[in-house]
Amino acid sequence: MNLKKLSEELGLSQTTVSRALNGYPEVNEATRQRVQLAAEKFNYRPNSRAKGLATGRAMMVGHVIPASTQHEMVNPVFGDFVGGASEALARLGYDMMFTRVSEGDEENAYRELMAKRLVDGVILQGPSIADSRIALLNDLGLPFVVHGRSSGVDAPYSWVDVNNKRSFQRATEFLLDLGHTRIALINGLERMDFAKRRRDGYRAAFEQRGFSVDPELMRSAEMTEVYGHHETREMLRMDAPPTAILASSMISAMGVRRAIEEEGLKMGRDVSVITHDDDLSYLKNGQDVPIFTATRSSVHHAGEVLAGMLIDLIAEPTCPPITKMLEAELVVGRSTGPVPKGQ
Repeated sequence: MNLKKLSEELGLSQTTVSRALNGYPEVNEATRQRVQLAAEKFNYRPNSRAKGLATGRAMMVGHVIPASTQHEMVNPVFGDFVGGASEALARLGYDMMFTRVSEGDEENAYRELMAKRLVDGVILQGPSIADSRIALLNDLGLPFVVHGRSSGVDAPYSWVDVNNKRSFQRATEFLLDLGHTRIALINGLERMDFAKRRRDGYRAAFEQRGFSVDPELMRSAEMTEVYGHHETREMLRMDAPPTAILASSMISAMGVRRAIEEEGLKMGRDVSVITHDDDLSYLKNGQDVPIFTATRSSVHHAGEVLAGMLIDLIAEPTCPPITKMLEAELVVGRSTGPVPKGQ
């Protein structure tokens, strides 16, 4: 089904159908709904290039990936986020483009995207603390939404984030309620804002109960399976090993479980584990009963929400910043239990 055939089916001009699908105000509501229903019935999708010519927009959203984060392209979390965002963008007639740049050349990439009008807006992924990209994009006037937040940035900007501090505070409180006080944190890179907030939540739970945090039980690095395995194995061989472990990623948690089993211990009985679960499409946390007790928040859903917000900002350039806080659900699985007797 193309525009001409859809127009003939409706008995309307191609111009009227196009304007109805693109939300032009001169098309009355009854006609707009009729056209929309017909488009859905016949599975019509407007051509992005043609729509761009009609609206003066590129009908494209950009995503700049510096060399230092090239691993993100194969990260299942990144993949699910992009999946959610791209599905929402496609429903609105937009495409997504990725620009790979050398380290330190990110600013020039954003300026070029703006100058050449290659994109109508951009998604900023993986914000660090006091992320300089936010000020740059505000100065350029290029619509953008941040997946996450950046501590230390005072200027207003649009973002979608999960309540990382609160989710890890709740997870730590859950373990404290089970009697654990030797609780390890296997976190992400703490120059990243999400990891800082998770550490803050972990520490806040201890402080509110009057307990001190052991710095030896706080680890930070890129969240791989090998990292989770290595750090867990090292801590389990300490004179006073942790009886519980908080992991910032399902991928790291898989390494945590492997290390526990290699030490001849049982997860949930000898060592309790809680992880953050992004509800990944092909890395599910068990079936009927979750394998891991987890703080769950769908990154696919976050991508959908962010894409919708970005299109709203593109449509209304004078719109004030939009923000959306997503809460994580604490899901109890088979990986947690009371502190072992005698510990």
